[in-house]
Amino acid sequence: MDWIVVILAGAVIGWIASIIMHTNAQMGAIANIICGLVGAVIGRFIASALHMSPAGTNFSIPGLVFGVIGACVLIGIVKLITGGAGRTTV
Repeated sequence: MDWIVVILAGAVIGWIASIIMHTNAQMGAIANIICGLVGAVIGRFIASALHMSPAGTNFSIPGLVFGVIGACVLIGIVKLITGGAGRTTV
């Protein structure tokens, strides 16, 4: 059951980050989940670098916030590396 919660949280984190970074149209469900999970790891690293703890290892709102921040950082790095390839202008 814990894996289902982790996958759903990763999907939500990745989806919110893709909306913030304007890449929602290019990312599918699997990409959102992967982005959310990797973003959560990056967010935890950022939180520990700032001497802030996103409320332990359990599901929490601060954990989601740091996960979204980390996922936005990840998407930004990917955009820099790829040069924004695949971006559509609206």
